[in-house]
Amino acid sequence: MPKRILEGVVVSDKGDKTVVVKVERTIVHPLLKKIVRRSKKYHAHDESNAYKAGEIARIVECAPKSKLKTWEVLPKASA
Repeated sequence: MPKRILEGVVVSDKGDKTVVVKVERTIVHPLLKKIVRRSKKYHAHDESNAYKAGEIARIVECAPKSKLKTWEVLPKASA
């Protein structure tokens, strides 16, 4: 089974080698038929502390690294 890759905004980089990424998705409300935004925060492993708050990061599933971290960030795309 392929690993999921999600994209979101880094909301916190306070932990050592850890970032919190907020991923937003849109759904259609079943009754109102309006588009609604839903978001979820994921703790991700950032080995090199490369990402800062406000940047867009891509995260991929991995084996659990701690109680909360089951994702890791993909390296930044080179310019």
